[in-house]
Amino acid sequence: MRKLDQLDKKILRTLQKNGRISNKELAETVGLSATPCWQRVRKLEEDGFIGRCVAMLDAEKVGAPDIVLVELSLEHNDEDVRSAFEKAVHRIPNILEAHTITGDFDYILKVAVSGTRGYQRFLTERLYKIPGVQHTRASFSLKCSKRVQAYVPD
Repeated sequence: MRKLDQLDKKILRTLQKNGRISNKELAETVGLSATPCWQRVRKLEEDGFIGRCVAMLDAEKVGAPDIVLVELSLEHNDEDVRSAFEKAVHRIPNILEAHTITGDFDYILKVAVSGTRGYQRFLTERLYKIPGVQHTRASFSLKCSKRVQAYVPD
């Protein structure tokens, strides 16, 4: 894997703040002319540093304004149970993220819901129907004060 130089990092940081910036504006921001800037962005995409570009949706307007962080334990932590659980998680659209973790729980899930009733429906209609789920503990996010997709080291 190639190393990023300071110009690549500046491009990535700028795109992370505004993925819809024009190539001309990006080039001006990072101190390049348009063609070399465009070539660098293409190379960053080809090398996998830039993945798919997505729209950041307004959670409130689409009807799922609340985020719940769900810590979850499986009955058995073997490969078959984990694999089946992870496949099931991929089929549930309001699970935004699923992380295997260390500590007292096996996973932490980031789930979009509409209030406590939405969370209760998620538990009974979705999560507790997945075989192997043993125990959960949840925390509602009151406010997100920072959100980035990835950290670009100096």
